[in-house]
Amino acid sequence: MPGSPSCWSWRWRRGWGSPGSSRASFLPAGDPAQRALQESARSFGGDPIVILAESANARELLGAEEITKLVALEGDLAQLPDVAVVYGPGTILNQIAGAAQNLLATISGKRDALRAEAEEQARAAGRSDAEVTQAADAAVAQYDLRYGSLLVRGLPAGLPTLRNPSFVNAVVFDQDGSPRQQWRFVVPSPNAVAILVRPREGLDQAGTERLVAAARKAAHGAGLHTSKLTVTGMPAIAADLGGQVRREIPLLGVLALGLIVACYLFVPWVRRRHRLLPLTATLGATALTLAALGWLGHPLSLGVVAFLPILVGIGSDFPAYLIRGAEPRRVIVAALASAAGFASLGLSPVPFVQDLGWALAAGVLLAVGLGFLTRSRVVYATAEPAAGDAAGRAVGKEKPARTMSRPRRAAVLVMLVAVAGAGWSALAFLDIEARPDRLADGVSTLADAQHAENVLGSAGEVQILVRGADVTTPQALDWMRQAEDSTIRRFGDDLHPIVSLPDLLAFLGTSPTPDQITAGLEQLPRYLASAVVRADGRQAVISFGVELEDVARQQTLLRDVRAALPKPPEGLTAELVGLPVVAARGYELVSNDRYPASLLGIVAAGLVLLVGLPRRSEAARAVLAAALATGWGLAGAWLCGIALTPLTVTLGSLATATACEFSVLLGQGYARRSPRLRRSVAVAALAASAGYLALAASGLSLIRQFGIFLAATVGLSLLAAFVVVRLFPVRPAAGPRADGADGVAVPDAVPGGAVPDDGRGVPAPDSEHEAPAPDGTPSAARTEVKV
Repeated sequence: MPGSPSCWSWRWRRGWGSPGSSRASFLPAGDPAQRALQESARSFGGDPIVILAESANARELLGAEEITKLVALEGDLAQLPDVAVVYGPGTILNQIAGAAQNLLATISGKRDALRAEAEEQARAAGRSDAEVTQAADAAVAQYDLRYGSLLVRGLPAGLPTLRNPSFVNAVVFDQDGSPRQQWRFVVPSPNAVAILVRPREGLDQAGTERLVAAARKAAHGAGLHTSKLTVTGMPAIAADLGGQVRREIPLLGVLALGLIVACYLFVPWVRRRHRLLPLTATLGATALTLAALGWLGHPLSLGVVAFLPILVGIGSDFPAYLIRGAEPRRVIVAALASAAGFASLGLSPVPFVQDLGWALAAGVLLAVGLGFLTRSRVVYATAEPAAGDAAGRAVGKEKPARTMSRPRRAAVLVMLVAVAGAGWSALAFLDIEARPDRLADGVSTLADAQHAENVLGSAGEVQILVRGADVTTPQALDWMRQAEDSTIRRFGDDLHPIVSLPDLLAFLGTSPTPDQITAGLEQLPRYLASAVVRADGRQAVISFGVELEDVARQQTLLRDVRAALPKPPEGLTAELVGLPVVAARGYELVSNDRYPASLLGIVAAGLVLLVGLPRRSEAARAVLAAALATGWGLAGAWLCGIALTPLTVTLGSLATATACEFSVLLGQGYARRSPRLRRSVAVAALAASAGYLALAASGLSLIRQFGIFLAATVGLSLLAAFVVVRLFPVRPAAGPRADGADGVAVPDAVPGGAVPDDGRGVPAPDSEHEAPAPDGTPSAARTEVKV
């Protein structure tokens, strides 16, 4: 049955690679539920590609002409590379007909042998021809009485051939015309048939896309007389998603690049010819990060769709600060804090969030490194007078900022902390979007999956995996029958039976002997028996269909099903497996991880700042800004009724990267009374928001929401940093130090030795046309030093 579209990934190869998709991306790696699913897939095949054929008339696709085409199609599908097994009505009926014909041949051969033996004995006794014939008739009379009645009861529709409609209808349909229960997984309704193509376990994205394309081509080329032909299932959704992601990568990257270029190029902050230098460093860091991950063969998850815009937006901040004369030590520490915030995502239970965190952390550090190389080539430091003297005021054009009174400051702080506290409290009960159809909104084949669910009655598959030394004993068969019956009785509205070993052996009655079970399995086509029992008899599955619904509700359902299962007999174990089971487990881990996911980034960044900055108060300001920005974002989501996703639930770590950066650099800008540096922070925030907003152009709802959410987070981070710095101003040190460690009297770096702008975006005169000091004399404090 088609699986829920909740599992996508990427894989980069040969340095740049190609996007891929596998269920491991959204699911907890190494979790017991994941391992059980993999074990089941090795024994019975992976999640199937579903080919759903519908006709205008009932039973039309099981007619003499169409069923021959079905058999041919199923045979072609079975020959495709990477196919584990194919289940379809044509092949099952063909094998049943063949088995019945073999049975008839066996009965006929036995009858002929008995007659021949009787005739030979009569002739040996010297009897006449009439007596020989009479003896032969008498010899087979008892045999005909026994097996003739059996054939009449078992073959009421005549000869068992596919071209005999009566035989097909008698095998597949009940007297009321509906498909028999054991046939509904391939004949869901009188006018629909389904073919399930199970790929081999562990098939990668490239193989999945090839298999889906080949299956779709074969289905459309089979010549079936259908009113509608649908190719769906989890592999089909994953293949479609992979293609869409592959198309969106360059578009999102180019759009993000264009928006960020516009920010740096058209917003005055430094000389025009140097405005794109930060972007150059960041693009180099992006390329190096992707190349390194590709050569290492490290798989990247769906978060890589967001990787380029995020890294280009965030990574360009730090080279920009260096160009504008920010103290290198603080830039390095702020970058390390941002990297620590991103790296904390590596502890997430969701693999694609882990990959995104590590990739962003590495990219930010590479961007800073390349920013220093760029700065060493083009940036000259201009000795600027200490803050507060006449020349400094002439260049800075700024008077010391007023500070709020202590009571007013306390009132504002209490109000802001209260809002943030409400947001942090709301995190405990904020909804996490867990409907796969909503998370996958934008995937073109999702509508096909929903249509298949309406026809098949389910969109996913849950199995009871039974393991033991021998799962074909009478005791094991009886337990499986009890487990299936009790599950259907209690949860029949949510779980629909597909196929099981007790169903296929129902003709043996309720209490078969071991010999009867063995004989019954031999009579079943091996092709059909392999759907429910492994060849060595050590594993069996009871399959149920489930609808595409909220994972949180499904988690409760599966927990109740697990608790209601009867205790297995000695030597047997039973557990629930399937994509819905693992998706429910992933939801549980993400939901339980909501506070650690938000707090770890803040703690990690705070420790880096505490160690790296000269004053503990600066680290405290940054941590407070990160906590406020995160709390405000959560409060906004709560007030607006916005559900979190596996991406946005990590808001704390994502907000930390920008809030800490902005607070450290804004603090330095206010301490030095440097509007140029503060303007650089504002431009950096604008560029980061632009990079995030590029994600809003994605066709995938999950990515669009992520981009908008992050753009809002950047705005809140800038606001939080501004508020914290104004509430707790950074006090200038008593005197400048040569290495600039106090962050006060370090001159602003200006490309090419140019005089910085005057704070309004207008460049000041060049060095050879110095602005005069208030006393009318040229400033003697201005020198140019190659860094």
